[in-house]
Amino acid sequence: MAKILADHNKTGGEINIIITNDYELNKINKKYLRRNNYTDIITFDYSTESEINGELFISIERIQENAINYRVSEKNELLRVIIHGLLHLIGYDDNEKKRIRKMKSMENYYLVNYFKNESKNM
Repeated sequence: MAKILADHNKTGGEINIIITNDYELNKINKKYLRRNNYTDIITFDYSTESEINGELFISIERIQENAINYRVSEKNELLRVIIHGLLHLIGYDDNEKKRIRKMKSMENYYLVNYFKNESKNM
């Protein structure tokens, strides 16, 4: 993850990754984002100008289902989602099609170039 931060001239602070389930993540989604749907990750950004800080809440059930749907290992899908959350903390957004494509492209770039061995070894 340090490489992703370095590529964006950012310094890592405290980044907590909390693995939970669909039920708990949906409760967070309803309470803080006012959405009632399942999602694989919710990112809370506590970054300052000098440090990237935040929390990544991840549903293990979404990871497992997405891994099946995308025909990748669960570890690969988990890494992709963590990268996605980290990109949010850096400042990327995915609220429109163009931005979604950019984030997907970056997720794939980092998975292929920096986490290739980790994503295969599950």
